[in-house]
Amino acid sequence: MKKIGRILFGLLYFWAIFAFAENACAKRTTSSIVIDALSGEVISQYNADELRYPASLTKLMTLYLTFNALERGDIELDDELKVSRFAANREPSKLGVRAGETIKVKDAIMALIIKSANDCATVLAENLSGSEAEFAKLMTQTAHDLGMKNTTFKNASGLPNRQQKTTARDMAILGSAVYHHFPEYYDLFSTPKFTYKGRTYYTHNHLLKKFKGADGMKTGYTSAAGYNIVTSAERDGRRVIAVTMGHNSIKSRDLKVAQLMNKGLKEQPTHRMYAKLELPSFSEDITSDSSNGTWGIQIGAFSNYIKARNYALNVQSEIHLPYAQKTEINVEPTSKGSAIVYRAQLVGLAKNEADKTCYSLKKANKSCIVVEVNDSQHIAMVNK
Repeated sequence: MKKIGRILFGLLYFWAIFAFAENACAKRTTSSIVIDALSGEVISQYNADELRYPASLTKLMTLYLTFNALERGDIELDDELKVSRFAANREPSKLGVRAGETIKVKDAIMALIIKSANDCATVLAENLSGSEAEFAKLMTQTAHDLGMKNTTFKNASGLPNRQQKTTARDMAILGSAVYHHFPEYYDLFSTPKFTYKGRTYYTHNHLLKKFKGADGMKTGYTSAAGYNIVTSAERDGRRVIAVTMGHNSIKSRDLKVAQLMNKGLKEQPTHRMYAKLELPSFSEDITSDSSNGTWGIQIGAFSNYIKARNYALNVQSEIHLPYAQKTEINVEPTSKGSAIVYRAQLVGLAKNEADKTCYSLKKANKSCIVVEVNDSQHIAMVNK
């Protein structure tokens, strides 16, 4: 009788857990946003500022910082990274690297993009910052520098942590930053598969096959977060970045994000569109420029005017930048939902001067994008 009682208790226990999970899923709401990738213009949004667990969308920031380290020359793609016992013991999904082994940077990157490998995320974090905890602090600081004001990271992978939160809007900002800041690595997100030690792994992003023009970026799932995705697509010279979070199934997530991208790609923007410009090589001496004085660099977005202006003053005076002495500070207010965000800019440059100045800032691990300024209230072109 005791044995039967234990069995019945066990069945009731698991039934209660299952019922709770079902009820939680039934009550789960979603968040979404789609933006024009060039201008940052919001095309549509729903619960875009609701706090969410990012799950493996976290790895986009891990990759952002890895790409930054590559660009700065701190690491190279063929460098061998040490695998700690802590990294090797991370929960799945994982590549299965063992403690004491090494893995090349390029393989760890592909493992994050294709396999969403938690062990490789920790490997990158530990090798770049000494520990995953320190790397998470850098992730959070970088997020805030990019304007992701509602995001906190606690690990490099997205494994469950109650304090690790973000929003759909913040993830769209991150997706845009990855695309604009590291175009030389962005194509990796469209890779359908990669092979490591004789085993081939296939992407979790089914939209690469199903949606015309889709070319990245990252999916994510935990039971608490639901099914999430950040993705991007380009058609006829127009690119959108879409995010949707909190779905109960892959099917519903993919259907929603496809609807978002279709809407974004078809809907006519209310602002002027500009063709994508190719950045010049910084190893070349660029002497000609027809847009003298109409360009600048955007160095941050802040919650109030004073913070934006003070940061611009600090950058202008404390960091040795090409052409900094000729720049003027411009603080541009812009609507973000119901809030006002203040963009800090250094303006008054020719295009080649803005490119070189922004490049120098990025080498110093500072966020920067090149903008063409038509007037004091409008950014016409966002580039690298």
